[in-house]
Amino acid sequence: MTTNHLPPLALLTMAIVSILVGGWSGLNQIQMRKIMAFSSIAHLGWMMAILTVSQKLTILTLMIYMMMTSSLFLVMISTSTKTFKDMSQLWTTSPTLTTTCMLTLMSLGGLPPLIGFLPKWLILKELTNNHLILTAIIMAILSLLSLMFYMRLTYTATLTISPNTTNSMMKWRFKPTNITTPT
Repeated sequence: MTTNHLPPLALLTMAIVSILVGGWSGLNQIQMRKIMAFSSIAHLGWMMAILTVSQKLTILTLMIYMMMTSSLFLVMISTSTKTFKDMSQLWTTSPTLTTTCMLTLMSLGGLPPLIGFLPKWLILKELTNNHLILTAIIMAILSLLSLMFYMRLTYTATLTISPNTTNSMMKWRFKPTNITTPT
């Protein structure tokens, strides 16, 4: 690999800047593809940080990120989700995909019981073992920015109802039927 020729301080600096830019820029977005693009920038920062220490962990992080991102893109493609408004209407058409989307988003954020927590935890552990404690702390704090927009997406997809005015009757309101009795 070429990491032997790259200065580790430059890679760690670019990694921290990448996590900061990806998290900070993703906060203001309402389109799903832009959010996923900034998510990729932030996750690339995690991979750049560990590239100087462990290439195997970099590949593990990349594989797990690709699985999570591809599942989220498949949900977006199958439901034609493009914006936050589309996310808020997702649960009415397919609650199963909404649950999948929620779990994937929380996993991308790196919450502990989910698979997305594993690479971040291993990266922080490896950085700490190599006496890069300040870098690990900065990366952990900056990852909260990404977690914020993942949680905002999860909240929008599962706990909000899109403000729609309906001019037709609801489907569950049927006209009463008269029961005729024989006379």
